[in-house]
Amino acid sequence: MPIRPNMARRAAIILAAGAGTRMKSDLPKVLHAVGGRALLDWAAATASALGCERRVAVIGAGAPALREAAEKALGPEGVAVQDPPRGTADAVKSAAAVLAGFEGDVAILYGDAPLVRPETLEALFARRAPKGISLLGFRPKNPAGYGRLILADDGSVARIVEERDATDQERKVGLCNAGPLVADAKTLFQLISMVGNTNKKGEFYLTDVIGLGRSAGFLTHVVEADETEVLGVNSRAELAEAEAAFQTRARQAAMEAGVTLIDPATVYFSHDTLIEPDVIVEPNVFFGLGVTVRRGARIHAFCHFERTEIGERCEIGPFARFRPGAKLAKKVKVGNFVEVKNSVFAEGAKASHLSYIGDADVGARANIGAGTITCNYDGFFKDRTVIGEDAFIGSDTALVAPVKVGARANTAAGSVIVEDVPDGALGIARGRQAVIDGWADRYRARRAAEKAAKVPRKDNAKESE
Repeated sequence: MPIRPNMARRAAIILAAGAGTRMKSDLPKVLHAVGGRALLDWAAATASALGCERRVAVIGAGAPALREAAEKALGPEGVAVQDPPRGTADAVKSAAAVLAGFEGDVAILYGDAPLVRPETLEALFARRAPKGISLLGFRPKNPAGYGRLILADDGSVARIVEERDATDQERKVGLCNAGPLVADAKTLFQLISMVGNTNKKGEFYLTDVIGLGRSAGFLTHVVEADETEVLGVNSRAELAEAEAAFQTRARQAAMEAGVTLIDPATVYFSHDTLIEPDVIVEPNVFFGLGVTVRRGARIHAFCHFERTEIGERCEIGPFARFRPGAKLAKKVKVGNFVEVKNSVFAEGAKASHLSYIGDADVGARANIGAGTITCNYDGFFKDRTVIGEDAFIGSDTALVAPVKVGARANTAAGSVIVEDVPDGALGIARGRQAVIDGWADRYRARRAAEKAAKVPRKDNAKESE
């Protein structure tokens, strides 16, 4: 739900036209992911959380993958193209036609800054004076390379000075420009139309609207954010830095919500991971997209999850893998070296070790023995296996789908089950054992003689010595 405190109309322009050449990737920069979510989708979700009724991504020309992603996130009407690329102010101007007739506040967001909190941007809306501008600033440990925010005596921003143009005294200023800003639509596009490109690069810079606004009587106020919140991604190293910052945030949030992380630094979350209180997570666990873990479950070390729901008081792992579509009810046990995919386990079912359970429905309290495999794929189609309540699947059983093992039924160890097993019955499908007395001794003697006959005499001589 949007977190906005009032009913003022809002829009967002997401700047996503950067080429991202430092990423050295065929994939557009803003489609790289942090926490399992593309950078562009982070910005789109933030704009939605702020209650922005209009959301526009500005992209470059010749980027079909980016356009497709932007239209998926924002709709076809939520894309503007900057062609050619001529700076950030020009990018904002490219969105003007899409927002034609909009009356309200506009937030300028950056598609490569995924960790800015909606709460922080909400403060930008609250801080903006009538017809004024609010700007996000931060105080980096090392301000080198950032534009400095030079404040007037009244605390408003007098101007933004890029480091290359700053005096020695201005370079000592610790408050820097983070990029995002909020202004009412009319003021914003009026100032954008006034931005020139008389600079070394011949580009139109969004930062120029601050000085232009002041000259026109519009004050700019600053909201400060933490440095980790405004991390920008321009390289693989910065992508890793943003991922690390996200993981730190996610781990802290999980522990504050009542989750025990025995070794937090080794547990990895996705942006949509949901873990309820009193869950215990041991070291080296990865939660991919779409994972929910219910109250009281214990996740042992070295487990991997994606698009899975783990029920209350389940015990998982160690070394278990859950692929999309796995859903476990209460008190299910899935042990070491078990892989589960697109399968439902009812309450109290167990697969304690060394099994593959794919495309299956496992009944309550059923026990799946070690080495069990559901043979769900014939090279063309996937079929389901149904295991009834209180069934007992013997070790090293292959269940060839589609097949059903009834309630309270057993399968004998080492069986290949290709036909349904009725309720309460035993399914057995294996060769009958035969015992041949003395065979092993005779075999060893014969093979030893054959080996000795092939050994050269000099080796035999050495052995006799």
